[in-house]
Amino acid sequence: MHTFSRLLDIIYPPRCHICEEFLSCNKNEFEDDDSLPICISCLHDLTEITPPLCPVCGIFFKSRTEESHMCEDCLRKNPFYDATGAPYLYEGGLMTAIQRLKYRGKVHLADSLGRLLASFTRKWLENGNDCLIMPVPLHPKRLRERGFNQSLLLAKSVCSLLDMELDFLSLRRVRYTQPQTGLSRSERRKNVRRAFEVHDKAGIKKQTIILVDDVATTGTTLNECARVLKRAGCKKVFCVVLARTHGT
Repeated sequence: MHTFSRLLDIIYPPRCHICEEFLSCNKNEFEDDDSLPICISCLHDLTEITPPLCPVCGIFFKSRTEESHMCEDCLRKNPFYDATGAPYLYEGGLMTAIQRLKYRGKVHLADSLGRLLASFTRKWLENGNDCLIMPVPLHPKRLRERGFNQSLLLAKSVCSLLDMELDFLSLRRVRYTQPQTGLSRSERRKNVRRAFEVHDKAGIKKQTIILVDDVATTGTTLNECARVLKRAGCKKVFCVVLARTHGT
């Protein structure tokens, strides 16, 4: 099988999943056993989110002289989730790759992007072995329009690499909402209010859940999901997203 794979690489040279250039002369060795299909240049161009951060919502502070501390919003009203983490800023090649996955149906990108997210999740949640992985669900109408749920594809990759259990049926989107893009924070909260329901409360009771999404802006959708999950009886909710925007 390894020989066959090498032969395919000769006939169809692999391309970087972000810039789409050939990987033959610009390979990288990721921390996992196999090479990640992202070239060294694109890997180096990913803008990592580093402290100081809010330890709850994960918002990054522009000042580099302060230690991590809770932001004003979390001090005023604690979110329903226990913490949110993201490895990268939503910009440059990563933003392009996520948009190609999400809006152009390039589902093969979910493998490499999911591996990036899994690597971050492993480091961020050191004791996450007994967690239940859940993607942020799409409404059935949006799922029919798009044909797939990008958050589910990322969650599947995280599960397979971290050997965790996946649950993509218990949390459901029951109200069709307009896209959050362009809405204010208050409009976002109103837009997703009562948009989610839990259909298997017994299955998540006292569970620690890792909620997976592709991009976070204000975290409103994640917080609404966490609200219904907590009310359904789960113990903790940690949110992991591949990227977050500058607007958070």
